[in-house]
Amino acid sequence: MSGGSHAGRPKSWAAVAVIFIGFIVGGVALAMGPNWPVFFVGAGIVVLGGIIAFAVDIMSDVVVDDGSR
Repeated sequence: MSGGSHAGRPKSWAAVAVIFIGFIVGGVALAMGPNWPVFFVGAGIVVLGGIIAFAVDIMSDVVVDDGSR
């Protein structure tokens, strides 16, 4: 049994939430016409979330099981 957790840290989930909000804003903007200025605001939020994810080292949350049981 793996001793690691796949849950992730709260900082990583905050970065994922920011990225998700950016996708929501961009998706709503596309459905509204498309409304390109709002779409690009959403894209900017996604980029900001990526920067946050990089800053909190989100990739260190990945747990790779060694396969032994």
